[in-house]
Amino acid sequence: MSSSSPLRRDVGPFALMLTGLGSIIGSGWLFGAWKAAGLAGPGAVWAWVLGAAIIMTIALTYAELGAMFPESGGMVRYSHYSHGSLVGFIGAWANWIAIVSVIPVEAEASVQYMASWPWQWAHDLYVHMPDGHGELSEIGLMISAVLVIVYFLFNFWSVKLFARSNTAITVFKLVVPAATGIALIASGFHSENFSVGIHGDKHATDFAAILTAVATAGIVFSFNGFQSPVNLAGEARNPGRSIPFAVLGSIALATVVYVILQVAYIGAVPPDLLAKAGWHGIDFRSPFAELAIIVNLHWLAMLLYIDAFVSPSGTGMTYTATTARMIYGMERNGTLPKILGRVNSKWGVPRPAMWLNLAVSFLFLFKFRGWGTLAAVISVATIISYLTGPVSVMTLRRTAPELHRPFRLRGLPILAAIAFIMSTELLYWAKWPLTGEIILLMVVALPVYLYYQAKAGWHDFARQMKGAWWLVFYLPTLAFVSWAGSTTFGGQGYLSYGMDLAVVAVIGLVFYVWGVKSGWRTPSVEAAQLEAQGNPASPLVPPDEATAERITGH
Repeated sequence: MSSSSPLRRDVGPFALMLTGLGSIIGSGWLFGAWKAAGLAGPGAVWAWVLGAAIIMTIALTYAELGAMFPESGGMVRYSHYSHGSLVGFIGAWANWIAIVSVIPVEAEASVQYMASWPWQWAHDLYVHMPDGHGELSEIGLMISAVLVIVYFLFNFWSVKLFARSNTAITVFKLVVPAATGIALIASGFHSENFSVGIHGDKHATDFAAILTAVATAGIVFSFNGFQSPVNLAGEARNPGRSIPFAVLGSIALATVVYVILQVAYIGAVPPDLLAKAGWHGIDFRSPFAELAIIVNLHWLAMLLYIDAFVSPSGTGMTYTATTARMIYGMERNGTLPKILGRVNSKWGVPRPAMWLNLAVSFLFLFKFRGWGTLAAVISVATIISYLTGPVSVMTLRRTAPELHRPFRLRGLPILAAIAFIMSTELLYWAKWPLTGEIILLMVVALPVYLYYQAKAGWHDFARQMKGAWWLVFYLPTLAFVSWAGSTTFGGQGYLSYGMDLAVVAVIGLVFYVWGVKSGWRTPSVEAAQLEAQGNPASPLVPPDEATAERITGH
């Protein structure tokens, strides 16, 4: 039996942080160091540091929003509160695409690591195509599909089961990467590798290569897991304390792990392999496991093969939970069928939403058959999904200043502007034509929005458009600049390298200011305020008001 009963608040701050950490440390650590080194050489270390700093600024804006509106699937709700249904729909669609596609990519990562097992049947799981890239075979796809179903079943019975299983998996996931980094560093560290360039020449810091690595090597993709604690805010105890702790703690711990792994990878590669074609020529199926075998750490290779199931599976299970809550949130925005917002009264999970995400996961799985291909799609969709957070949090400071903020971020006007500008830069660094392709993917969903707008009536459509014009113009503007930009980032060369970065920063600032000024006090904010007044325990009501209401009855 299903109902619209509220979700259970069973997850504490430490478990919530482990949820974020479990999402961040997924397949990204298995492949990210190899991909980043192939793009930036030793500069990949700085790519992880820069990526973490950028994601931290973005995450902080979402931490205030998550504590302010502690509801399930919150990441798809905030722009709806600040700018209305159209901006809310575009932001929610981008965010959902970015997150739901992680489920199949984690399954693909596990199977891709299996392909380097020392048996012929395992080698047949992953095949090299005539154009040079690899993808999973039919049997590899079938095994991936089974893994996706396993993720689904783990979440089908309550958030408590999910949180308990995820805690154990996350602890294992944290120990194995740390052990991998330490063991490889201790087993023959080649410090001279840090002087080898991308193509085998002498290394010189290539800032453009570092930027591209941040956007496309799986770094943004890896850190995207900070959203999980925000999306599970509806199940968090004391969200004002739990959400900032979970978001910041998971990013900080993951950054330490990723930097250690990148340093270990660069130092562990045998110099004779680099002598052939540099970092760009290193072609591993399962990077750390193959390095472990090269240095005779067979016990580590075996542990890595096990973790190649555990790490991605932990992330896959986490994202199966969060995507269901995102669909739940989108239904509350009024842009999806009401059945998708139903929560099972016994288990406390939105099961119809889970079934939808399972079907979409299969579509992504069979459309994009390799980790690298799907990870690139996820990265750019993720960047687009980040854009609305900094604008929404500043808009709500202006349009709803009286709402209680359990976590109030200091220096928000500056930090939010930096977060939006850096998100804009990230989108540009991803290179044309990928930026244009994913922006087009955002547009194809608009008929869904227009259908539900027509059902509700067109009486407020002009108001919705007024709040959305900044985003409507922003996406094609970025696509055009990406096309016309420097050849360094895949453009036509109408802008020189350096000048293009400055132009993109100015565009980011202009659209940030426009976006903040376009926000308005939406009916959703009014509804949230009324709901909070009827529920003194709600974080939207300040503690002193809640206490007074309980005492006086007014």
